[in-house]
Amino acid sequence: MEELLKNLPYYIKDSLNLLNIKVDDLLIGAKGDLNLAGEYGECYALGTKTQLIFITGKLVGKKNPVWMEESLVTFNLSDMEKLDNEQLVSNGMLVGYLNNEEKLLCRYTNSSMRDFGMFCKLFQKLKEAKDLTPEDYKNDDMVLFCPKCGKRYEDPVRKICPNCFDKRAIFLRVLSYLPKYKMKIVLMLLLMLTSSALNVLLPYLSGNIFYDRVLKKGDDFFGIINLYGKIGLIIGALLSIRLLATIVSVLYGRINSSLSAQVVFDLKTEIFSALQKLSLSFYNNKQTGTLMNNVNGDAMHLQYFFHDGVPYFIVNFVIMIGIFGVMIALNWQLALLALLPIPIIVFVLKKIYPHLWVLYSRMFRRNSSMNSIISDSLAGSRVVKAFGKEEAEINRFGRANKNVYNVTIDVGRMNQTVFPFLYFFMGTSSLVIWGYGSWLVVNGDLSFGTLITFTGYVGMLLGPLQFMTQITDWWSSCMNSASRIFEILDTVPEVEEQKDAVRIKDLKGDIVIKNVSFEYEANKPILKDINLEIKSGEMIGLVGHSGAGKSTLTNIITRLYDVKEGSITIDGHDIKTLNLGDLHSQIGLVLQETYLFMGSIAENIAYAKPDARMDEIIEAAKIANAHDFIMKLPEGYDTIIGARGQSLSGGEKQRISIARAVLLNPKILILDEATASLDTETERQIQEALENLIKGRTTISIAHRLSTLRNADRLVVIEQGKIKEQGTHEELMILKGAYFNLVKKQNEALKLQGV
Repeated sequence: MEELLKNLPYYIKDSLNLLNIKVDDLLIGAKGDLNLAGEYGECYALGTKTQLIFITGKLVGKKNPVWMEESLVTFNLSDMEKLDNEQLVSNGMLVGYLNNEEKLLCRYTNSSMRDFGMFCKLFQKLKEAKDLTPEDYKNDDMVLFCPKCGKRYEDPVRKICPNCFDKRAIFLRVLSYLPKYKMKIVLMLLLMLTSSALNVLLPYLSGNIFYDRVLKKGDDFFGIINLYGKIGLIIGALLSIRLLATIVSVLYGRINSSLSAQVVFDLKTEIFSALQKLSLSFYNNKQTGTLMNNVNGDAMHLQYFFHDGVPYFIVNFVIMIGIFGVMIALNWQLALLALLPIPIIVFVLKKIYPHLWVLYSRMFRRNSSMNSIISDSLAGSRVVKAFGKEEAEINRFGRANKNVYNVTIDVGRMNQTVFPFLYFFMGTSSLVIWGYGSWLVVNGDLSFGTLITFTGYVGMLLGPLQFMTQITDWWSSCMNSASRIFEILDTVPEVEEQKDAVRIKDLKGDIVIKNVSFEYEANKPILKDINLEIKSGEMIGLVGHSGAGKSTLTNIITRLYDVKEGSITIDGHDIKTLNLGDLHSQIGLVLQETYLFMGSIAENIAYAKPDARMDEIIEAAKIANAHDFIMKLPEGYDTIIGARGQSLSGGEKQRISIARAVLLNPKILILDEATASLDTETERQIQEALENLIKGRTTISIAHRLSTLRNADRLVVIEQGKIKEQGTHEELMILKGAYFNLVKKQNEALKLQGV
């Protein structure tokens, strides 16, 4: 909004000048992309402390476009009673209310809904004579660019800039996990150092000792052993050292595999536990494939840090220092020659590290997208088959797979181009040492055994150097995974339980909703100024068109989402102060979209009450009219049903869902199209069961089939997020308002069907 007000086009400024309104006086503004007739154009809603200005028009011409103004109206801010940001099917309208009359002020596509939603909010603050603060203009959901460097986020949902990301902080945080595994890591380090020390000893025995002492004529090897004895002794020593090194390696491997399994177990548990604690809003913009990658892929990558990264880095660093120390002791000139390629390696790694970081981040996103397509296609296999879209799904997967292929090729090309050259430079040091060392041997300045020992150490030095060159690859992968894991762990649930939450084991069910407005996305309100009282034991029917906000109302009553405006109380307690376990254990939900888990029918019914006895499960199934069809299944209540209950009909799944709610025995019951998937006969039977179930319980029932709400104590009609009417069926029919029209249309539809 601030950017819009700073960069108004010249033709809008000209219109403001004609009205004697200064641009600097503007406090609020929004821009749309339609005219009042709904055609493409431009519309501006602007406001000062005292005035509202609405300008509509369009630019005509291509080379030198001319502004054609269609309408320009102004209002005193005090005269405008309120503004509404109305969302239609494909566009929105800004509606103003003056003297209880509606006036269309602007029209725009859905891309501008948030901007006009914020305009309405800020208008309300100005009308209440409140000062606007910088915080009022902020909207985190609309941020697409990094505030530090100005570059666009690669992933709009995950607002993390790879250029400005604090990788050191991530690294230090990963290190904070080490104390948890310190005993195993210390033991691994000791075994690795022991193995390395034994391996460092081998070149000295097979070089200096073997060539310069054992095979040298006239030397009795400390004056006690003949030539054959010397050869046997040195071979025995070499064999013993190799055997001991192998035993140490076996012990290391066993501890390493144990640590690896423990790290993966702990990380997956921590990630999955964190995901379960997050609010539903977190999942709105997350794909299943991405979250699966977080739990599986990222946990696996990060475990490399603990069992392949830190221990090997420390050991290889110590080995390099040890080998270099021995090489200096043997011949300092040759030792310095061995270090020639290191500056080149460090320079190259420093240059390629940022590119690898970006590539690995891109690889994760594309893998996540591909996994999401796989998940969607398999979950919706019935729809795919029904519409014959197998080829389309193959093509969709092919495009995603191609994206993964391309980034994998990019990573492979980077690794297979840069690192071979680095290995070449490392290999040249061996040639230099052989050349210079041979010249020293020929001149008698160096023994042949020392040269053999030295080249052996150079060969041993190449291994740690290779590891150090590949550390950028390992580091980029691990830190990318760590950043995504910590992003989940650090996400604060929007719905949190207070530390001193009120415990209520026996709710009565009195619900009061006062001045509640709610939006899933910023500045796109779903519910607007809802006021409703529901008495304990009362049955309320929520009716209205699809998208009116009926299910949203039940979502906030159950505190699946928190409201930011207004309050909801149950038995006089604000639901934000109640213990979440107590609240959810006393609210039963039967949803239109029934979800059943992989497992037995008994386990699915007992999901809300795992300690339920079998007789309780059967009784709940009988009330839900599910017992008869369950007993006809091959294994009865022990019958295993597939994921999402795909082996059952829609009505059967719905009845199991109702049985689940019956078993919970809730004080508050919410039925969201609970009989939508049932045939007429089954619906009648379920209605009878529900009538017994709702006695003494506060019940909120949503239904498009209005006949199912005939026994409701009160009907609440919701239109466009507002309560339009309340009353009994008879009272609302007499009003001949919104409810009357709904009933009329439904009766007409039934007549067409011959009912």
